[in-house]
Amino acid sequence: MVEGFSRPFTFGSSGFLYRSNKLMYDRQTHSLWNQFLGRPVVGSLTGPGLELKIRPVAITSWQEWRRRHPDTKVLSLDTGYERDYAPGRPYGAYFDSPDLMFPARVPGTRLKPKDYVFALRFGEHEKAWPLSAFKGGKVINDTVGALHVVLIGDAATRTVRAYRGGGRDFSAVAAGLDEIEDESGRWRVAEDAVKGPGGERLARLPGHIAYYFAWSGFKTGAPLYGD
Repeated sequence: MVEGFSRPFTFGSSGFLYRSNKLMYDRQTHSLWNQFLGRPVVGSLTGPGLELKIRPVAITSWQEWRRRHPDTKVLSLDTGYERDYAPGRPYGAYFDSPDLMFPARVPGTRLKPKDYVFALRFGEHEKAWPLSAFKGGKVINDTVGALHVVLIGDAATRTVRAYRGGGRDFSAVAAGLDEIEDESGRWRVAEDAVKGPGGERLARLPGHIAYYFAWSGFKTGAPLYGD
């Protein structure tokens, strides 16, 4: 749903790329949308300031997700179409290759174009953290401008979740990443918030995993953790 429109937009993949990043199209007007920015860039919808809301997204293993959320329903792979949508089938060769479909300018040499980053996308508060920073399972306390954040992630499953930090200094609990702790005690890590021993809540922040070339191409000047 987009403000000002009575019906939700539905999208398809146009087959077009911009800066090696996919352009979607909406089925109502056939306008092209930049999928990284969530904005229409060609067609009748360009101009009025439309922008899709950025959501919190988590990539993880099915084993880990089901352990945390045993009652989850799963979208069927029986789509009615001939294309095989099993994990790794669509674009599998592209994901396994270090190459882009078409060249894209990537600043610096610290990260390769297809290195993964976690991108925080919260209004004017935007920053990226290399996925490698979460190797072995890590809790990272950081700031983005005046916003204090805590990130909880594991590079092995490409899983990173970001929450408001509330000025607290969190650390990992030895038993895993289902809980974190600060001087007040242990906090439970949930999808919508981290929840403190006294009923405190620090809300989840929008963000997602991205290739570095996409982040650097569309968010020029936004900070990168470690720079």
